[in-house]
Amino acid sequence: MSSRPGIGKRPSSNDKKLSPPPSKRRQQSTTTNKAIANFFTPASKKEPEKMTWRIVNESLLVGRYGASTTALSAKPSMGKRKIAAFDFDSTLITSASGKRFGRDAADWKWWHRSVPGALRSLHEEGYLVAVVSNQGGISLEPDPKTVKSDQKRLADFKGKVSAVLKQLDLPISVYAATGRDLYRKPRSGMWQELLEDYDLDSAGAVDLENSFFVGDAGGREAVAGGASKDHSCVDRDFAANVGIPFRTPEEHFLHEHPRPFVREFDPAFHLVKGAVKSTAAFPTTFSKTNPIDIVLFCGSPGAGKSSFYWKHLQPLGYGRVNQDILKTREKCLKAATSMVEEGTSVVVDNTNADAQTREHWVKLAEELNVPIRCILFTATPKLCEHNDTVRALNLGPESNPENRTILPKVAFTGFASRYREPKVSEGFQDIIKVECR
Repeated sequence: MSSRPGIGKRPSSNDKKLSPPPSKRRQQSTTTNKAIANFFTPASKKEPEKMTWRIVNESLLVGRYGASTTALSAKPSMGKRKIAAFDFDSTLITSASGKRFGRDAADWKWWHRSVPGALRSLHEEGYLVAVVSNQGGISLEPDPKTVKSDQKRLADFKGKVSAVLKQLDLPISVYAATGRDLYRKPRSGMWQELLEDYDLDSAGAVDLENSFFVGDAGGREAVAGGASKDHSCVDRDFAANVGIPFRTPEEHFLHEHPRPFVREFDPAFHLVKGAVKSTAAFPTTFSKTNPIDIVLFCGSPGAGKSSFYWKHLQPLGYGRVNQDILKTREKCLKAATSMVEEGTSVVVDNTNADAQTREHWVKLAEELNVPIRCILFTATPKLCEHNDTVRALNLGPESNPENRTILPKVAFTGFASRYREPKVSEGFQDIIKVECR
């Protein structure tokens, strides 16, 4: 027998330092007795799911937890209904991992520990509590190439919302805009859907003065050594569009004083008694100075070019070529040539952002021996995006005669990157600046 201690000795069964390998350890089950009992319960006797989902117009995802909207729409004895609406991410919750966006359905925590109690208090006070959120990362019409990732993002979002509302256990509806349409904030489509769901769409049904919207996108400026700049002002603009007060999460939950904010585009300026101003409101008119000429438009999408044509140049007998309709520059040049040769002046209704593009039309005017004039549209980028949205969401012969849809963001950023202000030296007889307002 060896004289060294421990050699040949059988390990004690009470040795706490040893354990089975990880693969053999018994995992703690997360399945509750209630879940097991529910599994074996006949379907007719099971409790109905508290969370239900539906899709509106293939782009708005609506979830409801708890009682039906019919039961919730009953107006309290005090009269008008007060609504407390909240953004979701970075307002009610944030990621538990510290990442900007949660990794999965479980990666979340309350934005602040006071959030659940504050929401419960609002419900007890008679407020209709709702969530109104832009969720552009979700697709309700999955592309065959991305179907798995689309389904995962949708499942993660639904799972996260269900978990959040289950903890609250309050009757709350969630509205999630997934497209760039009338539902996406700052547009008021989600608000209108909420009012219809709760039978509050009649005049005077909502106490707008005492309702409010809370969101993190308030256009706030950065604080030296402290909070960073807000990524946008979309939540503040949404509240302005629906006519209710706005608060940031810090103001509502933490009772902090408001921080200074910058609004690059004020929607209130473009509202007249609740209606959006027409994009055809121009302080500039146009005078025809040549028997036959070519008028070249230059300006961003949404700057009012087509509206200006219909209002001021079409009545003067000008024909129009537009690349969105004809598809290629070559077809536009050919069509313009035919009109000039027939004795008709022509408007080139395209963006014509740079000198290289405009040169094609200057050369054509030289070949046809007619003057070429330029009309420069100077609307701000934010106003152009606003006008584009208003046009697309107001289908009709007056506001949208060509039934155009909302343009992608790249249409505006692409123009801005290519834009070079036109000069008379390029060959223009004159340049007229037009501001759409």
